[in-house]
Amino acid sequence: MKKIPWIYISLIAAVIAFLVLWLLIGNWKASLLLGILSGVITLLYNPVRRYMKAFWTVLSILITTNSFSLKFVLHFFSNESVGNIRTQIGTTSIVYSLALVLLCALLLVLDYFERSGNPIFNLTKMTQSNQDSSNSFQAARDQIITDNKKIQNARDNSQLMQAKKMIVNVGIDEKRAREIYKEMNLQVRKDYSQEALTVANSRVTQFENSLMPKMEAVDGALEAFADPSFQLLLVEAQKTAAATERPADYDLLSELLIHRFQKGENREIRAGINRAVEIVDNISDDALLGLTVAHAVSTFFPASGNINKGLDVLNDLYGKLFYSVLPKGKDWLDHLDILDAARLNSFGSMKKIQQYYPEMLAGYIDSGIEKESENYNKAVEILQNENLPLNVLSAHPFNDDFVRIDVTHKNHIDSLTLQHLSINNGNVIQIPVPLSKNQKNAIKSIYELYKQDGNLKQANIKKFMEEWDNRPNLKSLKDWWDNIGTGFQITSVGKVLAHSNAQRCDKDLPPLN
Repeated sequence: MKKIPWIYISLIAAVIAFLVLWLLIGNWKASLLLGILSGVITLLYNPVRRYMKAFWTVLSILITTNSFSLKFVLHFFSNESVGNIRTQIGTTSIVYSLALVLLCALLLVLDYFERSGNPIFNLTKMTQSNQDSSNSFQAARDQIITDNKKIQNARDNSQLMQAKKMIVNVGIDEKRAREIYKEMNLQVRKDYSQEALTVANSRVTQFENSLMPKMEAVDGALEAFADPSFQLLLVEAQKTAAATERPADYDLLSELLIHRFQKGENREIRAGINRAVEIVDNISDDALLGLTVAHAVSTFFPASGNINKGLDVLNDLYGKLFYSVLPKGKDWLDHLDILDAARLNSFGSMKKIQQYYPEMLAGYIDSGIEKESENYNKAVEILQNENLPLNVLSAHPFNDDFVRIDVTHKNHIDSLTLQHLSINNGNVIQIPVPLSKNQKNAIKSIYELYKQDGNLKQANIKKFMEEWDNRPNLKSLKDWWDNIGTGFQITSVGKVLAHSNAQRCDKDLPPLN
């Protein structure tokens, strides 16, 4: 049923009051005045609550049809009419007025209960209540529960859960996040002239189109737009976006803001991100590339214990990071030092690739256990005692006479899992099964049985570097890295900047710890 506009209700009240008064007093002028007064009072008091609406309507009728009001008004029109009213209004008028007073009181009581959330009259077809810690279910047919996005239908033989109280926290959706983005941008716009504003708006819009899909893809990230500190950082990012002509910077700023959401509780990382946002438009292409690759060397290592697979993973990673020619000379390092992204050490030097990676990936290089030796038999016995498969030991790719455990480093044994084969709908699937504490200790004890021979290790390093050079991206990395003549250390600002840029190039990289 369509809701009647309140102004129509006011007009109806005025007409009713006019007709009733005309019949009572016989003076159309007085009746018209009081009728208009009744309509105006009804129009002025237009509350949302239904009982209060009725209260003001009844009260206005009571005031305009009460004998005291009539006498007061008729005094200004004719003494004859006053006399008529005195002779015509008796006990009936008192009962009438009393009934209206009681009705007003009843409406006030009903309004009180309605405002307190416990209406006396509930027009719903079915009600159900539940005690604390209990569940209620209501069978339904073709019922729809809606909010602004979701619709839930229940058909025949279905059930809908009904709660006594329901609280829905909508939070911040993409639409609201974009509104906040534009609200923050208003602070930036006032800093530019009319000529610069067009260019600035175009760049800030490109940044917005880069940021929003990434934020929406991360669970809960849009809620960060309600954080005052995040809003301040967003303003700085918008200023940087407006100032840079490099399209890649918009993606880089987006990664920094996502990183701020993920690691914002760490004040050291937060400080680094804030500074990184400020310098995005100042860092040169060469310096950013060099910083990113240097960060990758110290941060990203293959997880696979298989040597060939591990090197392939590294080769693919650097293929994504080498989006331009690697910088030469020392200028890019000086530039990073000026921007507080790196600290130079003129008295030190960096480890060469041939020294650094065999140390970090020692599990690839270590000699292993010689086949058919006493230590090999001990290793087999340990595996059998702990119900571990013999294929925990695999052939060493650099020496056919030895076996090894497929790990990149002995410290990573705790992360090993067993692969349990299962058949599901005719398909063979692998289910990872974590090792028990005793099984982990058993494998660690096998690692201690490795042969300690310096000559064998050096031979393995030589073969490792041959495999390294067979992969073009890894060879380019080695040629570039080994020619950096100055030692340097990446700062917290440089780390978050480089990591964000690396994630911009490879979406599968893990977040910075």
